[in-house]
Amino acid sequence: MKEGIGVFLWKISVALYLIANGVLGLFRNGGDFRIILTNTMGLPIIVAQIAAVIALVAGIALILEMLNIKVSFLDTLILIIAIIWAIYVIIGLVSWLTNTASMDFWLMLQRLGVHLMVLASLLIASRKFG
Repeated sequence: MKEGIGVFLWKISVALYLIANGVLGLFRNGGDFRIILTNTMGLPIIVAQIAAVIALVAGIALILEMLNIKVSFLDTLILIIAIIWAIYVIIGLVSWLTNTASMDFWLMLQRLGVHLMVLASLLIASRKFG
């Protein structure tokens, strides 16, 4: 392992997160992509399932890269997921800013922080954007 333990754990966590969301989106009709794409954005379930496949493949590709097996399309997959996530963060911010009276500031700040960490992790996981 040529990277530190922190980088190793971070890469594993991103890969596991993507794999889990892929499996949940495909086989349990759940996961973050269903929440983001169908519940928040109102898109058909098939779009969430496509995103779940992309997440699953990206998670597996990230693990393969950790094993020094280069996957040429990893950056593209991660970029697609990052774009979905960025749109979700923007929708959340707009919703939060236009409806501040009914929302708990600290709870929304916590959610924003988590979603920005996921977005940053996705971008860092790619070779082009990290």
